[in-house]
Amino acid sequence: MPISLYGASVPAILQMLNSLSVTLRRTEEFAKSKGIEAETILGDRLIEDMHPMVRQVQIACDHAKGLVARISGKDNPKFEDTETTVSELHARIAKTMDFVKSFNAADIDGRDEHPVTIKLPNTEMTFPAQTYVVNYGLPNLYFHTSMAYAVARKNGVPLGKSNFMGRE
Repeated sequence: MPISLYGASVPAILQMLNSLSVTLRRTEEFAKSKGIEAETILGDRLIEDMHPMVRQVQIACDHAKGLVARISGKDNPKFEDTETTVSELHARIAKTMDFVKSFNAADIDGRDEHPVTIKLPNTEMTFPAQTYVVNYGLPNLYFHTSMAYAVARKNGVPLGKSNFMGRE
């Protein structure tokens, strides 16, 4: 039986947003146990030319909300990138999850061929919605979620694969 566009996107998005929440919770607990500020870890990055953890979380949220908005043809809300603390990032994730949960299968299913255009600084790309979800939207969400997880791990936060999958 084929999977629906909703079934292929919304559950995966919610799982990755939950993963970000777990990563942030574990980061905050670890920082407290070591007597350091969690924001120190949020400001760290894997390598100099990559975004810091805080930006990885923001971008992951942007991909999550943008994905459902684009494939449904609805407006993509703009979130200002002003978060600097774990609690502010938790609020952004919660706001993103609420937005994603506001969609149902009727908003998304059957729109597999709906054109989705992504505007980048030097180019523009257009995909059918199904191709966008599978080959662009979800891979970007997974990438930025993975980078936030990797920065936390680099700093010693005790996380494992099950945590990345969204389990405590």
